[in-house]
Amino acid sequence: MPPPRIVLADDHVLVAEGIQQLLASEFDLVGLVGDGRALLDMIQELQPDIALVDISLPLLNGFDAVRQVKKISPNIKIVFLTMHDDKTFVEEAFRVGACGYILKESAISELVFALHEITAGRNYVTPSLAQEPATQAGKASSPQHGLSPDSLTQRQREILQLVAEGRSNKEISQILSIALKTVEFHKTRLMRCLHVQTTAELTKYAIAHGLVTL
Repeated sequence: MPPPRIVLADDHVLVAEGIQQLLASEFDLVGLVGDGRALLDMIQELQPDIALVDISLPLLNGFDAVRQVKKISPNIKIVFLTMHDDKTFVEEAFRVGACGYILKESAISELVFALHEITAGRNYVTPSLAQEPATQAGKASSPQHGLSPDSLTQRQREILQLVAEGRSNKEISQILSIALKTVEFHKTRLMRCLHVQTTAELTKYAIAHGLVTL
């Protein structure tokens, strides 16, 4: 039986290279990307068995990328490999369709063990975070940082992330292939919805919810 085919989405080169070496003996790592939009293209092209995904990916964060991945490839197994140790992030991960959640600080051997568990059809969460997250699937999470990003539309979340990454309105319109006025409209609506008045406050919100990192 051929080894599971895996794609990895992580924008930290050293982390990605380390994982690539770790998995080489037991898994077939068929693709490596550094942002969420590239992940969508790669999964559509390669149709892997498992996707290892960081949450804080550039251009399109891991949660929103996985929401779209599940429409492209509903049977793919999603494993989040992340630095975020907030249990509300674990709940959100399973809510968008993950079957695994592993902290990057965990022992290297844990990742291999977790992938074997997931390949066998079982869910896996780093033990320090485990609190029956799979039972939370489909339930609304209760973020500790105010209004949940789920209250926003997909387009609003995409624009929020790009604003927080420091992209100009013109750059955002090019990345998303939408009109400049549409970007400005959504940005204004975002500020109203989140009750903020500045780009700095939008950025603070995005960081708190794992959409971007400092």
